[in-house]
Amino acid sequence: MKKGKKLLENSYLILVLLFLYAPILMLTALSFNASRSRVRFTGFSLRWYREMLSDPAVLLALRNTLLIALGSALFATLLGTMAAIALRSMRKLSRNLVLGITNVPMLNADIVTGISLMLCFIAFRISLGFQTILISHITLNLPYVILSVLPKLKKSSNVSFEAALDLGAGPVYAFFRVVLPDIMPGVLSGFLLAFTMSLDDFIITHFTRGAGINTISTLVYSELRRGIKPSMYALSTMIFAVVFLVLLFVNFAPAWFSGKEEKK
Repeated sequence: MKKGKKLLENSYLILVLLFLYAPILMLTALSFNASRSRVRFTGFSLRWYREMLSDPAVLLALRNTLLIALGSALFATLLGTMAAIALRSMRKLSRNLVLGITNVPMLNADIVTGISLMLCFIAFRISLGFQTILISHITLNLPYVILSVLPKLKKSSNVSFEAALDLGAGPVYAFFRVVLPDIMPGVLSGFLLAFTMSLDDFIITHFTRGAGINTISTLVYSELRRGIKPSMYALSTMIFAVVFLVLLFVNFAPAWFSGKEEKK
């Protein structure tokens, strides 16, 4: 009975993983296909990777995407961490009110957020371009960072911080030496989540990008009419591989380093 139940659970897990990763595996296989065919594999080739690396439009879109994702994630992490610290010191009623307002962009449809930001930029006569995309992505990522850092702050105690102040440390020094290491997992999670959200966003970018600025998502959308090039399969495969390796490092590196410290 137990063996049958275990087999059923494993089969269900494999089915779910297959449902999630089968499209990505197909995309990866097509990126190594020698021909443009989507239904027939004619041989292994790195042709589309070479074309991707020699296409200026793809490289520019990739550069813009990474700069916007990294910049918005850094700014959102900084502002979100500061906001979470401020929320912790608020009274319960004020904190709940601010958290409710913070949750609105997360629950709101992306198209509403994108159009609202576009109208806001036009109203203040800000020309749409790289800077407007960056501001929009910071707005998008900020709630996710706050909700990642706040639980870690609730679990931490003020005792160590107050003890550091009593021993003569300044507030800034005590924060960086006592509080920040305690909440670092939440800060790192918020940064990675913000980076991923910015990397994946299309709708908000589409409404706030202006002419001549492309990211990977908007470039793929513009190529839909003519047909997506297989070089985009290669680019998507590379992004997936990098994200997968980063997630492996984040999940397994702490245990590996702690194991080395225990051995020492």
